[in-house]
Amino acid sequence: MHSLEDLRAGRLNGARQLRLCAGLGEFPREIFDLADTLEVLDLSGNQLSTLPDDLPRLHRLRILFCSGNPFRVLPEVLGRCPQLEMVGFKSCQIERVPAEALPPRLRWLILTDNQVEVLPAAIGRCTRLQKLMLAGNRLRSLPPELAACTRLELLRIAANQLTGLPGWLLRLPRLAWLAYAGNPFCAAVEQAAQGADWADPVPWHALALQQVLGEGASGVIHRAAWQDGARCRDVAVKLFKGAVTSDGLPLNEMAVCLGAGDHPNLIPVLGRIAGHPAEGHGLVMALIDARFRSLAGPPSFESYTRDVFSPDTLFTPDAALRIARGIASVARHLHAQGINHGDLYAHNILHCGEGRAVLGDFGAASFHPPGDPGAAEALQRIEVRAFGCLLEELVERGADGPEGGPRTALASLQARCVDPDPGARPLFAELEQTLGRLGEDA
Repeated sequence: MHSLEDLRAGRLNGARQLRLCAGLGEFPREIFDLADTLEVLDLSGNQLSTLPDDLPRLHRLRILFCSGNPFRVLPEVLGRCPQLEMVGFKSCQIERVPAEALPPRLRWLILTDNQVEVLPAAIGRCTRLQKLMLAGNRLRSLPPELAACTRLELLRIAANQLTGLPGWLLRLPRLAWLAYAGNPFCAAVEQAAQGADWADPVPWHALALQQVLGEGASGVIHRAAWQDGARCRDVAVKLFKGAVTSDGLPLNEMAVCLGAGDHPNLIPVLGRIAGHPAEGHGLVMALIDARFRSLAGPPSFESYTRDVFSPDTLFTPDAALRIARGIASVARHLHAQGINHGDLYAHNILHCGEGRAVLGDFGAASFHPPGDPGAAEALQRIEVRAFGCLLEELVERGADGPEGGPRTALASLQARCVDPDPGARPLFAELEQTLGRLGEDA
């Protein structure tokens, strides 16, 4: 975090990044002193409702965050910023998105948790767009012009007022990560899931929370002791935050977790919390071995839709095959349960260095639209592309093997998974079988 005092004193001259959170009601003109170097500007958490008309003077600006400010309209001046690629206006009060507000080089647009009812047709001209985050708005439909955004890879449209998934959306050639829970077309299956008796209630008073193990957009995970009758068990407890996240609604996530069922590559859910003093929601889960670590870190500003791996990450052919087969197997299982994970990324996969992997983080998960087997299969083929991206990362970081060995076979399979024609991609059942045979032959 930087200070307004340092900015005004010239102590930030030459800065490439600037973050100011100081209750600002007006855009500080001193920011223009950084015009020749500034690439990332974060003004989140202030009281701004407009941006200056001469904002394009920041001619190197690539990334702008203005989340948590009382904007009613996405500023039109954004569309005149020549290098602007990433725009984040989360949790503002935006009701309208003018066509003129869309920068020509836009790759990542974040409008989560606003009041947008209509997207302009001009979004179809944003042909570089890769990430579009719209969860928690009032959208009743998506503009058909969005079909022209053929580079779109990640789409978050959960918690809106959509009445269905348009056919063109399911045919986008690069779409891999899709979240759509909390819309009217899924309401019936979600309500049934939330009311289902999938797990025994765990009394809040029987849990003793200990250290925090991790925190995501939807909740906080604690280590805990569960006094289960005469037995004390070490468990993990996830307490949901109860607000709209970048992916969707925590209650939908909880319903999906409970409905996912048992699988060796899932963390077992032991129960749902009952009697929380603040009427909060939570799950009790098995505590996994401390050796398990995330395969990778989440995407960065520079990588956009690709995970960030440690430079020294390397997988043996056997480990790569075991990870790939395990994730293909659990993805097949989830889709058989009518669930689209929506966030099949390496950073949501835990492994212990021996090829055993578990898939976590169901914040973007959605139930298949009821009564539409065609859509269910199309959603599976979209997720197969995400799996193909994972295979690519495993292959790139695989140890060299003999010509025609597992690495070569994985590369061939990966190419099928990312075919631009979604209908040409294999389903997870075939992927699991193929990977199983490769493992036997290795």
